[in-house]
Amino acid sequence: MAAKNFLKSKGLDWEEVRVDLDPKARERMLALARRTSVPQIFVGDVHVGGYDDMVALNRAGKFDALLGDAGASP
Repeated sequence: MAAKNFLKSKGLDWEEVRVDLDPKARERMLALARRTSVPQIFVGDVHVGGYDDMVALNRAGKFDALLGDAGASP
C-alpha cells in the first residue's frame, strides 16, 4: 500500500502484476529482479527495487528523472 500511495501522491498510473496469483508472472519477476519480496517496482524496463529503494531514489532527486526517461509511466 505504501508504494501505491507514493505513486498516487505523484499523480502516476501504474500496472499492478499479482505474482501471488500468476506463477508465470512470478517467474518473470524473479528473472528480472532477482528478488522474491513484493513489491518489485519497474519504471519502464528499469528495475527500481522495492518501496524503500523507490523512496531513496526520490529523496536523492533521481526518481523524477527516471520517470522522464521512461515516459512517466511506471
